[in-house]
Order: sequence, then C-alpha cells, then structure tokens
Amino acid sequence: MTNEYTPAKVWTMDNESGGQWASINRPDSGARHLQALPVGKHPIQLHSLATPNGQKVTIMLEELLALGVSAAEYDAYQINIGDGEQFSSGFVDINPNSKIPALSDNSGAEPIRVFESGNILLYLAEKFGFFLPKEHAQRTEAMNWLFWLQGSAPYLGGGFGHFYSYAPEKYEYPINRFAMETKRHLDLLDKQLANNEFIAGEEYSIADMAIWPWYGSLVLGRLYDAAEYLDVESYPHLQRWAKQIDQRTAVKRGRIVNRSWGEEWEQLSERHSAADIDAVLKKQP
Repeated sequence: MTNEYTPAKVWTMDNESGGQWASINRPDSGARHLQALPVGKHPIQLHSLATPNGQKVTIMLEELLALGVSAAEYDAYQINIGDGEQFSSGFVDINPNSKIPALSDNSGAEPIRVFESGNILLYLAEKFGFFLPKEHAQRTEAMNWLFWLQGSAPYLGGGFGHFYSYAPEKYEYPINRFAMETKRHLDLLDKQLANNEFIAGEEYSIADMAIWPWYGSLVLGRLYDAAEYLDVESYPHLQRWAKQIDQRTAVKRGRIVNRSWGEEWEQLSERHSAADIDAVLKKQP
C-alpha cells in the first residue's frame, strides 16, 4: 500500500483543497459578484491589502509624499481577499487577474488602470521621476532586481509560506523544497548587500521597495513565524539592510495602510490623507 498521489488524466476541481484560502481559489477568472468600487477625492485610487505585495505600493506612495510630491496623494481602500472582494465587478475592471494591489490613475482625460505590484512601482517611478536611476546601467540594475523579486516572491509566498504555514497538512517534501529555495534567495540577497548599501547599488530604489516587504519582513521575524526555522540571523548584510529600511519614516507609514491585523497602532483599513496615518501611529507605545 502506498500514499503516493497519482494524478488523474484530466484535472478537475472536485472539491476544495482545504487550508486558510481554499474558499477563494477556483480555476476560473472574472467577476463573481456585481459591486462598484468606492472613489475618493484624489486622482490616485488604490485598492489593496497590506500583504507584502500591497505594502510595496503604499510605501512607494508615502516615499513620494515625503519628497513633497503632492500629486502622489492617494485614497487607499482595503480589499478583504478572505471575503473575495477582489472578485467584485469593480475590482476586476481594474485588475482582471483579481489580485491586489490594483491602482487607477484618474489624473488624465481617461483613467489608466495599473495592476501587478511591480508594474505599479515602475509606473509611479516613471510618472513622478523618482526612485529609478536615470543612468542606463544603474536603471538596468534596479530593473534586474525588480524583475527578480516578481519572479522569486511566489516561491516564498505561494511556495514556502503556503506549505509551511497555510496548507491543511504538513508534508516534508514541499516544505523542504521551498525552504531550500528561500534560503538560496536569502543567501543571494546577503551576498548582494555585502558590497552595496541598497539592493541595486548605492541608491534607494523601487527594487528595495519591492523586495523589503517580502524578504525584509521575513528576516525581521514578521512573516510566517519562520525566522528561527530559516536561521535568518545567519544573513548579516541582509539583516543590516532590512533594519535600515524599516527605520524609514515613509516605510513605517506605508506598511500600515490597508492593514486590519496586528497591534492597534499598525492598523489602518482606509487612507485618505496623511492625517489618517498620523492618528494611528500616535497610538504606538
């Protein structure tokens, strides 16, 4: 007798897979219910959640505002992915892939929809002219790491994070497989940061904003309760960088937007002005 799984000739979804997110996972795309999205007063409208992918964009927007870019003012509405709000008709109109974050830029004659977190970072960097080097070689290096993150984060989130934290049962093979790959990523970043202040060199960029919410949060002990398991203390250069980024005022502000868990001072479900963040951060002991 064996417990080995034999795949069917043709895969079908006969029942839910189990686990924390099983109820929202289906093999089809598109809207599941009719519901318009709220619209605030600012040209930039963000619909998101403070997962690592969502934090990328709110950190970027707060960094722009910290530089005095008033046109980066934004309204941020929380999308509760556990309740399937990403499958509303309004959200699907902005992101047909039904994943957060999704952004609508209403500053022009016609709204521009922007989805995929890395693309939103690139869009905002090009629109406002900050956090992406102008010199060709340096810009290319920043883009190297931005695209690296977009391809690597699924191994951390959907791979290691899923099987280590969220899967209904623990299996040695997938946990070992994705823990090994995650450790390789940590080693790669640690070696890169041994000779660079920031990910792409000496300039803080969208590469840092993309990578920090994932790998920075991981080594700071905020992701999957896996810091000890992955021995994150063995990556000193990555630790230095993660703590350095964590102390940036805009990062502290951006990471709490669209968040509804954790301490009271780090929860802000909606953001419509700087005062909204200020009021929450004042609660920090």
